[in-house]
Amino acid sequence: MSAINWLDHRDGLAAFPDTPQPAAQPGSAATRRAPSLRSPPGASGPVNESPVASAVVVPEVTTRSLDEAQIGAVGLLPRSVTGLPPTLWQTSRTAALNRLLSGLDVSHLPAMQSLLYTLLLAESDPPGDDRDGTAFLLTRIDRLTDLGAVEPAMALIERAGPTASPEVFARWFDLSLLSGEENAACATMTEQPTLAPSITALAFCRARLGDWDTAALTYGGASALGLLPKAEDRLLRLYLDPELAEETPPMPPPAEMTPLAFRLAESIGTPLPSAGLPRAYAMADLRGISGWRAEIEAAERLARTGALAENRLLGIYTDRRPAASGGLWDRVDLLQQLDRALSAQDPGAVQSVLPNAWSAIRQAELELPFARLWGATLAGMPLTDAAARTAFDVALLSPEYEALAQGLAKRTPREAYLAALASGRPGEATAPDLIAAAITRGFAPDAAIPPTLRAVLQQGRLGEAVLIAMTYYARAAQGETKDIAPALATLRAVGLEDSARRAALQLMILEQRL
Repeated sequence: MSAINWLDHRDGLAAFPDTPQPAAQPGSAATRRAPSLRSPPGASGPVNESPVASAVVVPEVTTRSLDEAQIGAVGLLPRSVTGLPPTLWQTSRTAALNRLLSGLDVSHLPAMQSLLYTLLLAESDPPGDDRDGTAFLLTRIDRLTDLGAVEPAMALIERAGPTASPEVFARWFDLSLLSGEENAACATMTEQPTLAPSITALAFCRARLGDWDTAALTYGGASALGLLPKAEDRLLRLYLDPELAEETPPMPPPAEMTPLAFRLAESIGTPLPSAGLPRAYAMADLRGISGWRAEIEAAERLARTGALAENRLLGIYTDRRPAASGGLWDRVDLLQQLDRALSAQDPGAVQSVLPNAWSAIRQAELELPFARLWGATLAGMPLTDAAARTAFDVALLSPEYEALAQGLAKRTPREAYLAALASGRPGEATAPDLIAAAITRGFAPDAAIPPTLRAVLQQGRLGEAVLIAMTYYARAAQGETKDIAPALATLRAVGLEDSARRAALQLMILEQRL
């Protein structure tokens, strides 16, 4: 097909002076045919060309604005921030990426958590076999949800467009329920009922927005036809009839929990604990409707995977004075003492409370959030003995690890090695143990990348290679020392030097719990 109509006809070819014109035989069809009205001025006559096809198939043409973002390419972190190329995922297969992401456990690996967030939230083109990127977008949303990062997942959906597909909308609705911000999703659902993930959801939203009569009608018809799951049927009936809900004794939780069932149970006055549910459900305890203990436990659970900012965690810890002792309350008391000592810039008080407070923090696996809060402050304090050793470790777990390491006193061979590692030159110090020796090999100029990973990189599958390297590191943290060097060497080879240093420092400092 051409953009010029007359070029779609053989007669139009005669307009080009260099086109060879075969001689027409007297009496042939070519000489008897009238000149085409579509021929441009100056055409010398029809072209006697034999047919080359028996049919014409017009291809399907799709259009979109040049400035329109592709659904699967949206992200919260621009390329100027991440430094990652737009082709991060493009040459990989969606199935391979899904397999790597689903099998990667970073729940106890802070450096890998941070890197995974960067990969999931980066602006980059989707895999080539994913037509519009929706499938891989759903994978990214699901992985963020697994980590408990409800707010980033919702922001990613809103950037892509919640109504991009029914699957995207269903995830937006579920996350909105957990965060307590379902009004916008419900308004969209009532305007476009075809987006509703279930009849239960549609009835809930109509009632939530005040249309109780239509909600009751929706529920009654679906219930009569047996279209509702048994657990949701009971919960929705009680939700739509508050008087009946008051008279009904508490029911056991549904066998298969969903965000809607969780929210319906809460709405009828029988809230369910989030402790035994997937991590994303912990967001429901941060809405100010749960007790302080439940709020603290939920905040800790989310902070362990980087899904909750450290300032918000500290605000929850210091919200009020603990009224009990033992277990969690002892940790809260120690952290409040340390926060007061640091705020007052009192080295004596910090010297006294820091070792015990840090021990409580390590027990809760919250080293990284508090290192981000207090690392730089502790590095500048005149501390001695156990407090000084703790301050050294906290400083090297903080974001300013490289700058702080230069000003810290190195009292032991281990501290000298950690400082050299923070600058990216661990080979200049003596490795104190086998883990350190493996780290040094990973930072050596001639560190070898495994052949499998080298082949993946040569094929341009950068994101896939990073995920494989993260898998190596996860195995290393579980005791496979041989995987330390390949993991670090690969991260450094693709330009993730900071991630490699953080991962190595955490492997040394958090060794006992990893």
